[in-house]
Amino acid sequence: MPTPYTFSQRAEKITSSTIREILKVTERPEIISFAGGLPAPVGFPLDDVNAAFDRVLGQNGRTALQYGPTEGYTPLREWVAGDMQRRGAEHVGADEVLIVSGSQQALDLLGKLFIDPGSNVLVEAPSYLGALQSFSLYEPNYVTVPTDEGGLIPAGLTDERVRDARFIYALPNFQNPTGRTLTLERRQALVRRCAEAGLPIVEDDPYGDLRYTGESLPSLLALGREASATVVRLGSFSKVLAPGLRLGYIVAPAPIISKLVQIKQATDLHTATLTQMAVYEIVKDGFLDQHLPAVREIYHKQCGYMLDAMQAHFPSTASWTQPEGGMFIWVTLPAHIDAHDLLARAVAQNVAFVPGAPFFADEARHNTLRLSFVTVPEARIREGIAILGRLIAQSAADTAGQTLELNGSESIPAIVAAENAMISSAARTQAV
Repeated sequence: MPTPYTFSQRAEKITSSTIREILKVTERPEIISFAGGLPAPVGFPLDDVNAAFDRVLGQNGRTALQYGPTEGYTPLREWVAGDMQRRGAEHVGADEVLIVSGSQQALDLLGKLFIDPGSNVLVEAPSYLGALQSFSLYEPNYVTVPTDEGGLIPAGLTDERVRDARFIYALPNFQNPTGRTLTLERRQALVRRCAEAGLPIVEDDPYGDLRYTGESLPSLLALGREASATVVRLGSFSKVLAPGLRLGYIVAPAPIISKLVQIKQATDLHTATLTQMAVYEIVKDGFLDQHLPAVREIYHKQCGYMLDAMQAHFPSTASWTQPEGGMFIWVTLPAHIDAHDLLARAVAQNVAFVPGAPFFADEARHNTLRLSFVTVPEARIREGIAILGRLIAQSAADTAGQTLELNGSESIPAIVAAENAMISSAARTQAV
């Protein structure tokens, strides 16, 4: 809608998130939603969180309600550093940890730190939509690195792609949106190549603790410490405790943390002291080691329900990933099927998902989609997947897209198309 206000060019280029717009539809109780990447509420440790806040306020309430250091609550930073060491990243100290208000803030701070208009930024194809949205505010030139079922392909880091790049953004564990995991061999090759090229790696790992099959793999941070590569690791308490806490962290060499602290001071001064102290109270004595096995089992079962239903109801012309952890399954449809149109028909039958096109920084693949399985009961997973399977099969004969009205005016396909246009706009020139 036109306004009487003059916004910055940067603000004018921002559009609503595809997923957030779709979630408006999924608020209807009859909708079976595979759209939102929301953790299962049944896994939230409500009693433990409540008790932790009570202890902090009862024992140290005046400190908890006061301003705090930008770097974060020191005991929590020390805990994060120790956790990284336990995971194989040698010599990580608290001076290399910055506590942030959720990992989405971490992405924004890194965009401010590294990206000038026209700077080359390397990303996977596809990549996390929230990162693309965050980085896009600073007008980078996205350069996509090819991927396959084993994740990012390190051989794709050619001299041409790497030249003048500010960093490569990678999600090695149960990637959002594909659910893929970067193999050990590729992790090692990626770290070696980036060390050789002097290219920082931004390792975003919100799902790494949600592995429910297969063997755990070393982080890029741990491998980078061994290979003298610069790795900036992003972590979050959203998936292991609760997203409402809005608490994450950045682990990076001290000179990077120092500059990020200055940027954060201009953003919000510091992350909420009360929340940091409460989270430290929860995790300090090994709570996550007791809590996470039950969460993983929930996700494992949910994933199994969806994979079983897809095997039973999806046509053989569709293919999908087999995640070892996390929250997502990535579906590739026959080339002639547009997931935007499929979404309109699905919502008309009370099923929602996220089309895959907005997850691509350059050439969108419209025959892809993302499914999330963790918040939907088994019976509704099976019902929704059966409906979706029928619609996929029917799409071969009926590709005329229906338009589902949202709020009486704008359609879901229109919203997704607008989002994709934003991602591919002139502000972010085409990738190499």
